[in-house]
Amino acid sequence: MRKRSRGDAGMMGAVLTAAALAVTVAGAAAPSASAAGGCWQSGGRWWCNNVSGAPVYGTMGASTQYPDPSRIVGYMNSNPSWFFCKMDGQNWVGGPHPTRWEFTVADNGEYGWMKDTAISSETNPLPNC
Repeated sequence: MRKRSRGDAGMMGAVLTAAALAVTVAGAAAPSASAAGGCWQSGGRWWCNNVSGAPVYGTMGASTQYPDPSRIVGYMNSNPSWFFCKMDGQNWVGGPHPTRWEFTVADNGEYGWMKDTAISSETNPLPNC
């Protein structure tokens, strides 16, 4: 029978530490987008988690129905924030809903549209505009 040395104990400790670290890192992976919770209704408004500081875009012409991705009217520094409704089939924004925008009020009081990619909550529960 071989007698263990200090080197063997140190090696065993290093192996166990590395194995524990691997399990911890694997368990700390970021949740998928499909795991994001949906927007919720409270106080007569729809609330969603969003990127703090996200731009709110104005509208094209006099109609509020068309977001203008070239004109920022304010920013949404609050999180969560509230939204009136969602609209699909507009300018391309990417993400899971590539042409979806949400109508809201920026923190400076300006009405406008936020890109769906700036909202981390699932926006399907919002009513259509």
